Amino acid sequence: MDITSDSHSQHISRQFNQELEELKTHLMAMGGLVEKQVSDAVTSLLEGDTKLAIKVRDSDREVNDLQLQIDDECTRVLARRQPAASDLRLVVAVIRASSDLERIGDEASKIARNAITLSESGAAVRGLVEVRHISEHVRKMLRDALTSFARFDTDLALEVVREDELVDDEYGSAMRSLITFMAEDARSISAVLSVMWVLRALERVGDHADNLAEHVVYLVKGLDIRHSNPETLEQQMQQGR
Repeated sequence: MDITSDSHSQHISRQFNQELEELKTHLMAMGGLVEKQVSDAVTSLLEGDTKLAIKVRDSDREVNDLQLQIDDECTRVLARRQPAASDLRLVVAVIRASSDLERIGDEASKIARNAITLSESGAAVRGLVEVRHISEHVRKMLRDALTSFARFDTDLALEVVREDELVDDEYGSAMRSLITFMAEDARSISAVLSVMWVLRALERVGDHADNLAEHVVYLVKGLDIRHSNPETLEQQMQQGR
């Protein structure tokens, strides 16, 4: 059975309604924090802002604490309410999504740590154009994935899933370019390796945004589209109706 944003307001227990809404609200708060982490981490690298990078690195604990809080709330809902059907899918989707958001926070911290390393080295940095481009792409994926979760919007979620392949292509192209540059200038190896780690972290952010979008499809349609071919997603969605 498909669900909509109003599907969780029909319970006899008003308290149950409130608990489900709080799960979603807390997940969105965690998403907003992680989204800011990624944005600030990239900014710290592009602008050489070490203080901002340190702030991002140190904020990782806050994200971890939010995940623990959400996990605890989900466990209590499962134990007390024994939800079924769409309510159970909501709890499962929130648990999965919070795990992906925590890992995005980890990737933001990696970007921040590499930003600090590059700033302290004082070396000329190659590859920032690629970092800027890919970061804009994956941040939009993350923003759209969170929006699709908030709105139970499977159409937007599927757009995010399709975008992941484009990010993978951009990442591969950027890495090949940087490898060529290192081969031509051995003195750049250390700095370029740091940029490559940043690009890898951004590519992983895109992967986790893709996961978030897949959780939305599971939540709304009851379909598990993990490991599915993007070209067959429309057919799967039609069959799942």
